[in-house]
Order: sequence, then structure tokens, then C-alpha cells
Amino acid sequence: MNRNDSEENQSVALYWDFENLHASLVDDRFGEGTYGKADGRFKAQEPLIDIQAIVELAASFGPIAINRAYCNWQYFGRYRDALLQGAVELIQLFSPGPSAKNGADIKLCLDAVEDISRFGHIGTVIIVGGDSDFMPVSQKIKAAGRTLIGIGARKSTNRHWAKSCHEFRYYENLVEMPSAAAVSQPDAQVPAASPEPADPAADMFRRAIRLLSETKGDVWVNKGSIWHMIKRLDPTFDTKDHGYASFSAMVKAFDSLIEIRKGDSDQVVKLR
Repeated sequence: MNRNDSEENQSVALYWDFENLHASLVDDRFGEGTYGKADGRFKAQEPLIDIQAIVELAASFGPIAINRAYCNWQYFGRYRDALLQGAVELIQLFSPGPSAKNGADIKLCLDAVEDISRFGHIGTVIIVGGDSDFMPVSQKIKAAGRTLIGIGARKSTNRHWAKSCHEFRYYENLVEMPSAAAVSQPDAQVPAASPEPADPAADMFRRAIRLLSETKGDVWVNKGSIWHMIKRLDPTFDTKDHGYASFSAMVKAFDSLIEIRKGDSDQVVKLR
């Protein structure tokens, strides 16, 4: 999706119908209807969602101002570390009965409409969930002039909901994207002095370029935007911790990983 500079400076609001996505992944892995059974839903849940993959996608659209997940969290304690790492705000919703929904989609929609009416800096709204129940809120979000991105499991996502978004990403595509090392051209000759794949700085560098490239729909990305993306992905990242005096020095050290050329207003970079 192409966005202009003013849009890039706007914030992102990320809303998760968390149980919806988790249930879809359970059914996909263990068989349709598995999660809905009494011995499938009302027990401690094993982590299946790659939270970081979704947070990183959201960060590629701008700084995340709201990152809020709705669920009955009493069964999802094993996601604790990943949720903390992703800086996710948890909204607890108890189900009113053993067979009743927890109302996450309704609460999510109400909050999203309220937030876009209160906060003018929110330019992109991302909803994680595949229900057709989200279709009415999609109309409100688009009418308010905001960009709507949907994320859901392929098999369980309602097609009408997916098409009501400006852009829809299937969860499976997010987590099955090529690794950072695989992004490089297979026939590229990499000098022996190139950074090792396990180098965390090199990995972060590649991830930032890949996300920028996917979001903008162009393999060439502005060199200056890479650093801003790195800081969105990891606010604690410091080049000095990895042995580089500055971002420019780090880019120079990773010369074997990228191609650089002159752009309209800045140098542009792509992965080899």
C-alpha cells in the first residue's frame, strides 16, 4: 500500500479479537470444531499465535499508539511473556455463560469507533479477527477517513469482512514469510566478511527493510526510514550495543547485504 509522508507520520491503532484468532488456529491444527468442545475451550491454552509477527506488521504502518487485545484471559496465561514483549494492553471479558460468547467483537468495535473520534492522529486501524461482525465498524472507520487493515486466519475469515477492508492480510502469510536470510537473492555472491545470519543487528536490519518494502509495495526503500522502522520494532535498539558508532556505520558494515542508489530525496536501499 502506497502512502504519502503525512500518512506515514500518523499513528496505528491495533485491536485483537484474540480468542477468535487463537480458536481458528486450534481448529486448523487439530480439526474443525476442536476449540468449541468443552475440553478444548475451558482449559489452559497452548500458545499458537505469533504475536511479534503481527506487532511488526502493525509497526510497518506507523508508530503504534493503541495495542489492545480482548479475551477471557483466564485460560491464556501461557501467552504472558509474548504479550508483555509485544506491549499488548489486555482487556478482560468474562463469558456470561458456558455457551455464550465473551462479546469481544462488540467491545472492540465500540472502542475502535470511540478512539478514532477522540484521536485525530490515528491514521491506520488494524483489526485482528475474521468475523463478519466487524463489517459495520469497517464502514465507520472508512467514513472517518482512516485506513483499515484486517488480519485473520485464512480458513475461518469471512470473505465479505476481508473485502470490506482497504487491505487484508492472512495470518498464515505473515508467519510463513521467507526468513531474513532467504530474502537475499539465491545467486548472490556474499563475501566471507558479511555478517552472520545469527547477528541480531543484521537480522533487525533485514527485518526493517523487508517490512518497509512490503508495506510500500516497492523493493526500494528510503535509507532514512530504515532507522525509524528499527526503533519501532525495538525501542531499546542501540547501534553501540552491537559495535557500531552510528546507524551510518552499521549500514556501511552491512554493505554486502544491500544495494544502494540515489533516490528523489534520499538514498534508497534494497536487499540483495
